[in-house]
Amino acid sequence: MNRTFLSTNGSRLARAECHGDQWSVEFLLEGASVCCLAVDPLNRNVVYAGTQGGGVLRSVDKGKTWHPLGMEGHVIKAIAISPAEPGLMVVGTRPARVFISRDGGQSWMESLSFKKTRRFFWFSPAEKPFTAYVQGIALSPTNPDVMVVGVELGAVVRSTDGGMTWQDHRKGALRDCHSIRFHATNGDWVYEGGGTGAGVAFSRDAGNTWAQVRLGLDRHYGWAAAADPARPDIMYASVSPGPMKAHSVDNAQAYIYRSMGGNLWEKLNGGLPQPLNSMPYALITDSAAPGHLYAGLSSGDVWYTADYGDHWRQLPVNLGSIWTAMIML
Repeated sequence: MNRTFLSTNGSRLARAECHGDQWSVEFLLEGASVCCLAVDPLNRNVVYAGTQGGGVLRSVDKGKTWHPLGMEGHVIKAIAISPAEPGLMVVGTRPARVFISRDGGQSWMESLSFKKTRRFFWFSPAEKPFTAYVQGIALSPTNPDVMVVGVELGAVVRSTDGGMTWQDHRKGALRDCHSIRFHATNGDWVYEGGGTGAGVAFSRDAGNTWAQVRLGLDRHYGWAAAADPARPDIMYASVSPGPMKAHSVDNAQAYIYRSMGGNLWEKLNGGLPQPLNSMPYALITDSAAPGHLYAGLSSGDVWYTADYGDHWRQLPVNLGSIWTAMIML
């Protein structure tokens, strides 16, 4: 198995690489305070990192070396790269603003209409100065004009014209968004993990309306959400009882849940610790391998299943910590 993982690691970046069965781990970008990561779905050698004040960084060699790509002075909390339009990038900041590039990050333009969305409930207790920020951005795999943005804590808003105008908070979505993503190839399905409501929500109409299914969930502070690349109705979510436990050192009391069809959630066991004491901040599927799922924990451990979550094994690698994003190349 040849795999490369990148994860946020406090003030630096962790990079783990496997060739055959041998893993190596290195720590890069010391002091850069990396907040978020994204991989270019059209060229998986190219990855992006958003930093706290240092703008956007770009790597063309799977995270080995990095170069600035503008947006200096901004706290970049979310990055998304379009799979439908080459060169289209969207970033979100703290405080909550959205910037768009259509030339691969060579130039940026703010979506001024995003500022006009209704912000009555936008307030985040997570980080000083307690202003809401863009935590997640989902770009349609089939229509480059469709963008869905999740705010912590505030709303899930949607654009159908490439960011020129925005629809206010979408009915049924979680206002405390922690992660949001489109299905890898199906432009109708979108998935969200969050700290309000059921803890996880999904949309079947490109983010316009959302459903929250509580059946099978005995906790409701969600974080990561993902879906199988071949079957968009097979969904995964990581859920903890609450923020204090989720972000604790060793008492997350979290489970990874699976839903097949969207009517019921079930806890996944098959070798996973019950419960997980470290929060699964990342759930990653493999577009080339249906049924495969990787879970990156706050402790830096990575777990893996090849059969839709029925059986798990821990990979022989540790990224030091994962806070709070991980991507796979």
